[in-house]
Amino acid sequence: MKLFSPFKIREIELRNRIVVSPMCEYSAKDGHPQTWHLVHLGSRAIGGAGLVFTEASAVEERGRISSADTGIYEDGHIASWRAITEFIQSHGAVPGMQLAHAGRKASTAPPWTGGKPVSVRDGGWEPVGPSALAFDAGYTVPRELPVAEIEQIVGAFKKAAERALAAGFEVIEVHAAHGYLLHQFLSPLSNTRTDEFGGTFENRIRATLKVVRAVREVWPQRLPLFVRVSAKDWKEGGWDLAQTIALARELKPLGVDLIDASSGGLVPGVKIPLGPGYQTAFADGIRKEAGIATGAVGMISEPVQAETILATEQADLVFLAREILRDPYWPRRAAKALDVKIKGPVQYERAW
Repeated sequence: MKLFSPFKIREIELRNRIVVSPMCEYSAKDGHPQTWHLVHLGSRAIGGAGLVFTEASAVEERGRISSADTGIYEDGHIASWRAITEFIQSHGAVPGMQLAHAGRKASTAPPWTGGKPVSVRDGGWEPVGPSALAFDAGYTVPRELPVAEIEQIVGAFKKAAERALAAGFEVIEVHAAHGYLLHQFLSPLSNTRTDEFGGTFENRIRATLKVVRAVREVWPQRLPLFVRVSAKDWKEGGWDLAQTIALARELKPLGVDLIDASSGGLVPGVKIPLGPGYQTAFADGIRKEAGIATGAVGMISEPVQAETILATEQADLVFLAREILRDPYWPRRAAKALDVKIKGPVQYERAW
């Protein structure tokens, strides 16, 4: 079965093609992961996934979505993450970190407290973005970033990658999707700049290319580098699959190994045709047209569905989000459904 075949990328070999997708837990303190994160991420490693990603972890304090987000913007965060990476590795999985900056979608409350923007007056902070365009009504208008600050943020991604390496992570994913900062630069719906970072396609992708170059400078050649993209804004005049494929062609020679193909998140109120595997065609198109490995994500829930995506070469990996929140042992259930024998922790062997 393809789902349970190893996947080697650079010098890292995943035991299978199942990836725990980055999912915000809104449970950190000052950017530091807590015991919750050790148990949450560790249980997915015990559950049998091949690659376990952290949630979007901010490269700057102001780049957090909320004050309860994890970060990798201080050296002190390294030790907080190390116990988690060691645990994941000890159970046969590979630890991955998603590096992120929320841009104009920063300074919000956790979802279960409303998820609304938090003002400076109420303990929030000033969001920034490529242009002074708010995400939605009621959101703070971000301060437009001058070129010098864009370069500083590029440097923050680079330094964050160095810290992630020191913390024991073996895969890095640059977050350029879901309406966060790098996606904001990519899409003409959120980027109305007239300088070298806006206007043409070549200018709008410049920030993402700079970040990738900077990260690859410090991320060892032996270790994989992924980029998550929103392949479509689902709104006319926005970012789309054709531009995503063109971006992927630019990213590959810079040392990007895989495109994690999601969609949406840039603008509110769009109609997305949700359904099983509704984004898989994006991974398929990027893989075939850009000649780069891809990950499929989005309402992948059944073992046969995941196996079919891989067996028909629509993607190289499957990223599970809500399904693996519901069931951290989904890989073991999938193995049973597909009649594949996999090893489990010795502590649990009598249960298999």
